[in-house]
Amino acid sequence: MAPEVKPNYNIKGFMDWLSISGNWVLIPPRPQAIVHFLGGAFVATAPHLTYRCLLEELAHQGYAIVATPFVNTLDHTAIAKDVLWTFEDGLEDLYDLQFLKRRGLPIYGLGHSMGCKVHLLMGSLFPIERSGNILMSFNNYAARQSIPLVEQISQVMDVEFTPSPEETNRLVGDRYQIRRNLLIKFSKDTIDQTSNLHQILDQRFPGLTTLQKLNGDHQTPLGQNVSWSVGETFTPFDAVGQWIKQAVYQDLNQLKKQILYWLNPLMSV
Repeated sequence: MAPEVKPNYNIKGFMDWLSISGNWVLIPPRPQAIVHFLGGAFVATAPHLTYRCLLEELAHQGYAIVATPFVNTLDHTAIAKDVLWTFEDGLEDLYDLQFLKRRGLPIYGLGHSMGCKVHLLMGSLFPIERSGNILMSFNNYAARQSIPLVEQISQVMDVEFTPSPEETNRLVGDRYQIRRNLLIKFSKDTIDQTSNLHQILDQRFPGLTTLQKLNGDHQTPLGQNVSWSVGETFTPFDAVGQWIKQAVYQDLNQLKKQILYWLNPLMSV
């Protein structure tokens, strides 16, 4: 049975962020699709805060957001299983509570860094339906390259993620089910492995995977917007503040536009 939740609505009919069955959700008045979001390894525990700017923009463009937190461990298969169960439980509760009134909405996966790997594992190991996945800054490094402490432990014992990077690539190449994918690679991202993933997916589903290269770095999806209030008199200090805001968030804004265009090419952003 769905928990009793009383959401708050703003003047435009939007709910505030809600915690539903372990997920953080943000529902616009008439959603056209559902976006299931998974964040990076060390910022995935509070995605409604760490990715707030990006996710709220998608919601304001008509996408229901279901962001599933997770804690990173060495067992990525277990993480994928737990995340999928948490998402599906939350989705049923959203329908039961009538927060989502129409069943059958398209579901898109959206992941950043390790969140990409979790989406890939869910799409390879479990029978799920997705209209597509958007994977930003895919990272598939070995444990010793990802966690400093593991590098020291690995000198005396074998410590690795499950599945390993090599096993992950094989799983995706053999069993990944989601045919339509957008891969996003940032120009200054030094730990990105998107190009290799593109080759794997292009071999599995020829012509259905789009690789988009954008300005930015590995932290670009985490960018938080800044509200800059200008007084009655526009001062040089205000001008500097506006310039900083535009320069810093230009990459994030470009990312938002690219995601929205891929989700709906007919939509004007």
